[in-house]
Amino acid sequence: MKILGISAFYHDSAAALIDDGQIVAAAQEERFTRKKHDSSFPEKAIDFCLSYAGMSKQDIDYVAFYEKPFVKFERLLETYLTFSPAGIRSFITAMPVWIKEKLWIKSLIQEKLNFENKIIFPEHHESHAAAAFFPSPYDEAAIITADGVGEWATCSYGVGEGNKIRLISEIKFPHSLGLLYSAFTYYAGFKVNSGEYKLMGLAPYGEPKYKSVILQHLVDVKADGSFRLNMKYFNYCAGLTMTNRKFHKLFGGDPRKPETKITQRDMDLAKSIQEVTEEIMLKIASHVYKETGKENLCLSGGVALNCVANGRILREGPFKQIWIQPAAGDAGSALGAALMTWYQYLGNPRSTLASADMMKGSYLGPEYNSGEIGSYLQSENAPYEFLLDEQIPERIASLIAQEKVIGWFSGRMEFGPRALGGRSIIGDARSPKMQEIMNLKIKFRESFRPFAPSVLKEKSSEYFELDQDSP
Repeated sequence: MKILGISAFYHDSAAALIDDGQIVAAAQEERFTRKKHDSSFPEKAIDFCLSYAGMSKQDIDYVAFYEKPFVKFERLLETYLTFSPAGIRSFITAMPVWIKEKLWIKSLIQEKLNFENKIIFPEHHESHAAAAFFPSPYDEAAIITADGVGEWATCSYGVGEGNKIRLISEIKFPHSLGLLYSAFTYYAGFKVNSGEYKLMGLAPYGEPKYKSVILQHLVDVKADGSFRLNMKYFNYCAGLTMTNRKFHKLFGGDPRKPETKITQRDMDLAKSIQEVTEEIMLKIASHVYKETGKENLCLSGGVALNCVANGRILREGPFKQIWIQPAAGDAGSALGAALMTWYQYLGNPRSTLASADMMKGSYLGPEYNSGEIGSYLQSENAPYEFLLDEQIPERIASLIAQEKVIGWFSGRMEFGPRALGGRSIIGDARSPKMQEIMNLKIKFRESFRPFAPSVLKEKSSEYFELDQDSP
């Protein structure tokens, strides 16, 4: 049984293919079109998945789309009506693409794939939950999903048991932890749905000077982690920006213009919203533990890409183990939708092994052999030297010791936003200069942005506050 999962038309479009419950391939459309966060229908990602499996479109038994477009459209209409006439500009901007394309997903899939079989539409947060639980090593677990917004839900929790997931409770739009974080991303001069990781990277350079202001004016947080935003300070329901004049007055100025100098105030704002986010997630985790009684936790949704908050849940939270979907954003929901169809809709049994990695290290994208790479380099007249496999480690170690920067291209490409050693830039973590060199000279990005240190598994506890496998 071959199931194709698809996510599209918001950000990070992707496709994933499973065969009799086994994950065969998954990739984001941006990796083929080279358009960052490409939201278009993932034709190239679908073609890759089918090609890798040696399949044609006619071999697909089910297609699963990651959310319910009509329910999402209902939320948009209700929101515009609630805030009218304030949202007329946003309404005029959004409606044409919905009327022309986004409402007709079923017809589009049938046309693009020449597909006549069943198409399944799980809810957005069901797809997140499925992506979190079904590939995990747990027979049963609590599940938390948190993002900007799906159809209506922005945060939910539930349980996974065997081949079923059950969502128990949710927080609904416009109250959203993901959108709160994105509001500060926008205010700090970064791009929404793209620059949130920059805000997280900026936070360690600041002090939480505005934390009390955020908790007093912007968000009311209860002991169980539930929360409500004070919508007087936000513009995303009706406008084309995330924040409004009241927000700007509260924090003493207009949003930072992109590419302008980052000030200590920006760093302090980043630190403040980061700590608020961490504390809300910790409270939610504690509440979910009490309500579900499960010892394991699975996380997904865009907020689950906040690895600092995840680290605090791991160290300070009540769960014995946690597992996080590597492609926690909407791209991973293509996989979640496919797995939801295989297990929950079709009722197939699920078995787990603690030692098994159903995600295959998240190495689910394309790979190229030496012949293909050599042919391409020759076609581009690029200078190169061929090394045998056994020669590579010593050569790379020597280059790292010389504080050189290496572009590492090996095996299958990662699925998700993290470089995990398939397509990575690597350098000497011992060098105090390396972060700045790699940021400014290699990636042409802000100097404050961090890199992930990579160590042998058996050495991890020597460098990190970690006494178990990384989640």
